[in-house]
Amino acid sequence: MFIKNRGELMRFSGASLLVEALEAALEAADPYRAVLRHVKRVGDEVEVAGRRYFLSGAVHVMGFGKASLKMTQAVVDVLGDAVAGGVVISPVGGGRVGPVEVLRGDHPIPGEDTLRASQRLLQYLESVGPEDLLFVLISGGGSALFEAPEEGVSLRDVAWLTGELMKRGADIVELNAVRKRLSRVKGGKLLRLIKTRRVVSLIMSDVVGDRLDTIASGPTAPDETARKHAVAVLRRYGLWEEMPPDLRSAVLRSPDTVKPGDPHLERVHNVVVASNLQSLLAASQHLADRGYNVVILSAALEGEAREVGRVLASAAKSAAWFGHPAKPPAALLAGGETVVRVRGRGVGGRNQELCLSFAVAARSLPVSAACMGTDGVDGNSPAAGALVDGYTAEEAEKAGLNPLEHLDNNDSHTLFHKLGRAIYTGPTGTNVNDIFIALVYKT
Repeated sequence: MFIKNRGELMRFSGASLLVEALEAALEAADPYRAVLRHVKRVGDEVEVAGRRYFLSGAVHVMGFGKASLKMTQAVVDVLGDAVAGGVVISPVGGGRVGPVEVLRGDHPIPGEDTLRASQRLLQYLESVGPEDLLFVLISGGGSALFEAPEEGVSLRDVAWLTGELMKRGADIVELNAVRKRLSRVKGGKLLRLIKTRRVVSLIMSDVVGDRLDTIASGPTAPDETARKHAVAVLRRYGLWEEMPPDLRSAVLRSPDTVKPGDPHLERVHNVVVASNLQSLLAASQHLADRGYNVVILSAALEGEAREVGRVLASAAKSAAWFGHPAKPPAALLAGGETVVRVRGRGVGGRNQELCLSFAVAARSLPVSAACMGTDGVDGNSPAAGALVDGYTAEEAEKAGLNPLEHLDNNDSHTLFHKLGRAIYTGPTGTNVNDIFIALVYKT
């Protein structure tokens, strides 16, 4: 059970099935199970996604991201005493998983905890020999949790640019194109610091399209972006001229990222073990088994949350009025990651903002819907998302709340909390983007 306030939500139309489908999506993204599906020990060998490695040297584990704890536990459980040690960085941190140290980093903006933990991880990496087997466990949040700035760049510089780009609505590809230019470990650069010729990267994708160069800023993958892309992003969001001259210089002159064909890439096997699409398929099957005509509208949902909410509402209207893209009872699903351009000073996040926009546009429609972040975190709120239906806008107005004012003030959580419609999970220990589900009923 991931959703903590499921009992409170059950009083709303469609809540029971929506909660069940969301839980199915989260179970499919469980990091422990995802690793076990791909890593097997066979005698003196370990098999990873069909490729075998002889356990001739020591096995080491390093990782960073919201799923690093559960991923580490799975690797340690599978390989047992073959694991010599390691260092992983998570948002919670503290303690050990077998012989592996667990350290705390900062998220979503890197801070001193991230810097200290990253220095310890890189220090440990120096002990990994050429014949050892190194597992690198990568998941969403890794960009903030693991950082080693380039020479002449401070962590404060990285934190400031990260915060400004997020606030101005930059998507994850744009954000990471800039991060790579300021880091010694992003954009494949981590491979330059690794001595062993045997590296296995197990990756939980939190990026639309599962782009390896974007997940956690692609520390073990070839970089598909160029320096000019980073400059273009900074200009697009009005930051290029605001940056100090030495920071602009660092963007232009830092060592380039690892490109396709680089010899360093020959030592690494990158494997995506979980993704948004897998979670959508799990939720879809759950709903199909209960008689719904299911359509996955997109596993690459992007755009501004309030606008995407209106588009998804139009799809629900089409299903209700015309039976397309599916006849009621219909289940319309989508996954990906939207953005919020911050205009107000409220409390909310992209999932709740999408839901509020959907509720306004779907007024009086025979529909129930939910949207949530699979990591359990939505913006600057304590919620993961929200649950709405065709009567939510009217319900809010009767409670003295103006949905449009809350949208304009980026204050969706305040409204949903007052209505008891916010979804709370706490950190889920995974991250495969966001899940949207709308149930369209027969009338």
